[in-house]
Amino acid sequence: MSINKPAISGDRQPGVFASAFEYLVDTGQRSVLFLDVMRQRGVQYSEHIAKTAPHVLDYDVELIVDGRNLERPVNYGLVRVAPPSGVEIDIRRRPFVVVDPRAGHGPGIGGFKADSEIGVAMKAGHPCYFIGFLPEPMPGQTIGDIARAEAVFIEKVIALHPDADGKPCVIGNCQAGWAVMMLASLRPELFGPLIIAGAPLSYWAGVCGKNPMRYSGGLLGGSWLTALTSDLGGGKFDGAWLVQNFENMNPSNTLWTKQYNVYSKIDTEADRYLDFERWWGGHVNLNAEEIQFIVDELFIGNNLAAGRIKTSDGRVVDLRNISSPIVVFCSKGDNITPPQQALGWILDLYGDVDEIRAYGQTIVYTVHETVGHLGIFVSGGVAKKEHSEFSSNIDLIDVLPPGLYEATFEAKSADTANAELAGGTWIMRCEPRTLDDIRAMGGNAAEDERRFATAARVSEINLANYRNFVQPWLSAAVPPQLAAWMRKWHPLRVSYETFGSNNVAMKAVAEAADNVREHRKPAANDNLFLAFQETVSKNIVNVLDNWRDAQEALSESLFLGIYGSPALQAAVGIKPDADVSPKPEMSPEHRKRLEARIAELKSQIGKGGLRECVIRGLLYVGMARGMVDERSLEALRRVRADDAGSRLTLAQFKTMVREQFFMLLLEPEASLAAIPKLLPASEDQRRKGLAAIRCVLSASAEISGETATRFDRVKELFGGLAAEPQAKAS
Repeated sequence: MSINKPAISGDRQPGVFASAFEYLVDTGQRSVLFLDVMRQRGVQYSEHIAKTAPHVLDYDVELIVDGRNLERPVNYGLVRVAPPSGVEIDIRRRPFVVVDPRAGHGPGIGGFKADSEIGVAMKAGHPCYFIGFLPEPMPGQTIGDIARAEAVFIEKVIALHPDADGKPCVIGNCQAGWAVMMLASLRPELFGPLIIAGAPLSYWAGVCGKNPMRYSGGLLGGSWLTALTSDLGGGKFDGAWLVQNFENMNPSNTLWTKQYNVYSKIDTEADRYLDFERWWGGHVNLNAEEIQFIVDELFIGNNLAAGRIKTSDGRVVDLRNISSPIVVFCSKGDNITPPQQALGWILDLYGDVDEIRAYGQTIVYTVHETVGHLGIFVSGGVAKKEHSEFSSNIDLIDVLPPGLYEATFEAKSADTANAELAGGTWIMRCEPRTLDDIRAMGGNAAEDERRFATAARVSEINLANYRNFVQPWLSAAVPPQLAAWMRKWHPLRVSYETFGSNNVAMKAVAEAADNVREHRKPAANDNLFLAFQETVSKNIVNVLDNWRDAQEALSESLFLGIYGSPALQAAVGIKPDADVSPKPEMSPEHRKRLEARIAELKSQIGKGGLRECVIRGLLYVGMARGMVDERSLEALRRVRADDAGSRLTLAQFKTMVREQFFMLLLEPEASLAAIPKLLPASEDQRRKGLAAIRCVLSASAEISGETATRFDRVKELFGGLAAEPQAKAS
């Protein structure tokens, strides 16, 4: 009997020993290349912080206003962003202004990639400006000084674009969001639509079992630790501590995943990692007064939506004064600014949607399902979808009637009606919502609010004790050299500099990496040891995630238990069943203005002409549909373009839409009954007006159901005419 030996094939799976050898070669090479990436990271860090104005903008910029030269100097500046090759800017379109967050990192995140907030706005034809900052604050600089400077910057943008069809659209990312909202409440006349992305505005809000960051202030005993850190920094607060707070929220990513992703994909991920680390490691400083205001008034005090913040000249910051549309972009995957903190201010300020309308406000929100906090600003997918749609449809948002809306997005398909009326690959529509839709996302019970109010009182007491008994001698005992030394040896900075050019061993690493690249032999994707490596990595992530979850659960239990204590609440003056978050009352002045405006609108119902009748009829029919689609606005824009004799500016058109909308709300039957009296005698003109209504209504959906019933009534009001069949949106 003979034994047949198997034939050796070139595509045969290697044996265990061959796989092990292949993996050892691969992992050795990856280790050297990974160390070289860490070396490049350290060198990049040193070069970046050595610049006078470091940033990570992916565009050329021109300095327009230097905040250091203002009457109250600040370390902020306004720059104009130059469009990249092939992008055409229309100077008649409203400019976009991106305000970057000063949350410990350096500037530039809003223009970090070609597919960014700035990038998509320029692709839509808008001139773009950027408000950034330098690493070091000016002496004595305050949050109020920054607000005044940003007002100067926006005034300059308006002056540079006198013929623009609308005031600037201002985007506030993260910590810049609350700053923009505060300024817009004080200077509403400067702003077009506001886009507030990932910005906390209601700081106590959240859901039990989630959002543990809101407990941090209470568990640390309040803001005395902020004051201590600033005193140890010689009157400056090191932004690296803020960055470390972000990192502590996700230990598996901080301690393992971020580095492992580069190590495991060393041939493809190095450049992306280094680009991000250039921004992540660009730590900046804040003055003690700035950070203390932020922590006391916002994060712990939650005073913004409550209207308890006053400027240095005594003006109350009331977000209800904002007259521009407010677009709020948040995500369920954001553990730093969850939807409750991004949207809870609406519940804090208003009792219902009618109250929102009473202040003439338009609020549009959209909630992403998965993207994380930073992904809101830097994700290419988000920029191509949400930010792109907001940029392309900012005029739609600007002319929406007052109220609360949710922006939804539907991908174009072969079945999409009139797809040519919508730019890009998505169709945006704004659907009316009520406050119950926001409440359904979850939030605090009354007893939770009392817990946070108790923590705020404890913070005030601890801070007062620190300032009276510790701060005077500690401030005097910290020389500038010690403060600078402490910043230099912050753990996050050390993690960059350890692998930098000052480490003599890194020169050998660079040489070894060059040799490895010449002889790189990655293991096959199906190598069994690579699979084992992935399993080990997942187990490490699971352990760290479980540790985080246990730590967060303990933190929540401690906070709820300590600050829910009736004895502690009584000791700091929080009464049982007290409403610690009452909605601010409508001021007598605003109520008087509102009543006068209502009387004025009612008196105007019987005035106007064809344009007023078309808008009134269109709004009446459109109310039955319950949403506004971008295709409808584009159809209306084309109808307006064809009627050069009756062109309105965007501001005039917006005013007309709002007036006709409120007339229909106040006196619906009287407003409709007045239409035949306002129409021109010319049957041809009335027929064209009716055709415009049909054109806009049919752009997004078939006219049917209640919409058709209302349209039939409008036709009767227009004299029983049939709309011109040849009227088109194209």
